[in-house]
Amino acid sequence: MSPVRRCSRTACGRPAVATLTYVYADSTAVLGPLATYAEPHCYDLCAEHSERLTAPRGWEVVRLADGSAPSRPSGDDLEALANAVREAARPQERAAQAGGGSARGADPMEVARRGHLRVLRSPDS
Repeated sequence: MSPVRRCSRTACGRPAVATLTYVYADSTAVLGPLATYAEPHCYDLCAEHSERLTAPRGWEVVRLADGSAPSRPSGDDLEALANAVREAARPQERAAQAGGGSARGADPMEVARRGHLRVLRSPDS
């Protein structure tokens, strides 16, 4: 048996990427990310068939977003990362100006610490 689940549509052999479930009581078809295992009353669909899915007249199609897809970092994320890098560099500059002494009991390679981030002295110096 193949470890890759295939599209449930007749004559389609493409890999499944989404699972379709019907809620008959609500006249709703729910299309979401691929289920962790195959259910007898669910249908696995490939990307093409999941995009083209339509429901019978009077039914509603609910498309659940796939949270596992990698998301692109927003401008706020990149700015926060840049600010964190700048902030981590500041204590190193102050320590170098003060003579580079480290606190008693700290790692001799560690120059500064900000939360869980550490600024380390270069092994060459």
